[in-house]
Amino acid sequence: MAHFAKISEENLVLYTSTLDNKNCVDSNGNESESVGQAYLEKHNNWPSHLWIQTSYNTEAGVHKLGGTPFRGNHAGIGYTWDSANQIFWRPQPSYPSWTKDIPTASWVSPAGNAPELTDEMATNLEHYEWDEASLSWIVVTNNP
Repeated sequence: MAHFAKISEENLVLYTSTLDNKNCVDSNGNESESVGQAYLEKHNNWPSHLWIQTSYNTEAGVHKLGGTPFRGNHAGIGYTWDSANQIFWRPQPSYPSWTKDIPTASWVSPAGNAPELTDEMATNLEHYEWDEASLSWIVVTNNP
């Protein structure tokens, strides 16, 4: 199955759709995004240039099955299409300090990823949360 994202003129993902591979094959028998786009335009009354192929198996710049990553992330409703970088971006976390990391197709904090939890922290039901005021990760205890 081929997967496509229906996007708005503002590059916002509105919907995702699957398409039988036979509807994406050109006259030479090769899979073609433009053939799939034309099919989707004809059958969904939405301009072909606003259907962008996506990979179900790609997340954070990695192909889950070891293949070649395609377009950063599998598109989801509310994601944004970045045509310059050929990436579907998740919505930005609620932290203005976080920025886009092109190689991982992910939003990152100024301090990088949260530190690893120790076994003791996990036992104490602790986890890390981002603190925008201090631009750092803080330890928080879950209250059961």
